[in-house]
This record gives sequence, structure tokens and C-alpha cells, in this order.
Amino acid sequence: MGSDLGTAHESAKGRQLRLLRVAIIDDDTSLRVALAGLLRSHGHHVFEHASAETFLNSSDVGRIDCIVSDIHMPDMNGIELKQRLNLAGDHTPVVLMTGRTYPGLEAQVTAAGAYGPLAKPFEATALLNAIAASIRMAD
Repeated sequence: MGSDLGTAHESAKGRQLRLLRVAIIDDDTSLRVALAGLLRSHGHHVFEHASAETFLNSSDVGRIDCIVSDIHMPDMNGIELKQRLNLAGDHTPVVLMTGRTYPGLEAQVTAAGAYGPLAKPFEATALLNAIAASIRMAD
């Protein structure tokens, strides 16, 4: 998969898939808009949410191919979001990103079944590769 994610990607099973529907969840508006613009420039459909709660209360749940979420947000963090989705039987791939790492964070992300943490700031290719890896993980 890798950087060819910009046009389409193949799953681990070799199926050709359509462009992705990606939810970006971050309380930082400028970062959310920038990430959405990046993914749209690669042809993906992007749905922006300022919080995990707004995403969970939206019609986007169950219609998304991948979620890219900040870890540290008010009310519900990205790890809690992934755990909530798991409990509901929704195994949408999740990439978690953060500007603040700490010992044990990677283990928490892995235990929740998410990909990451992707450390901010990151290059565009790092995000595209993380999305591809999270989808491979879910296949």
C-alpha cells in the first residue's frame, strides 16, 4: 500500500478498493482542516469532527473506511473512542495521533486495537502510510 494510497489502495487480500472515506477527529480546527485538505487533495472523501462525541452522534459512524483521531481531546479521548467503537462491534481502522507522548501510551493504543501513536508534527507521507497500515491491520 504505502504512498500509492493517494489514488487507490489494495487490501492485504489483493482486492482493488475505492478511494477512502476518512473521518478526521481533532479539537484543533487548524490541524483538522489541514489534514482534511491533504486527504482531499489525494481524492479521498473526508468528514471532519471537532470531538469524538460529535462523530459518534453523526451519520458517519459505520460508513467510514478509516478514522484519524487525536488522542488528547476534552471529554472523550481517541483511545476511549476506539474502545467505544469496539464495544459497539464497529471495527473501523483507527489511526491515533498526538502531540504529547508519555511512557505506556503506545501500549494503550495497541491494546485498544488502534494504529499509532503518530507523533505530531508529521509529514504527509507518514499520515498516508499510517492510514494504509491501519487498514492492513484490520484486514
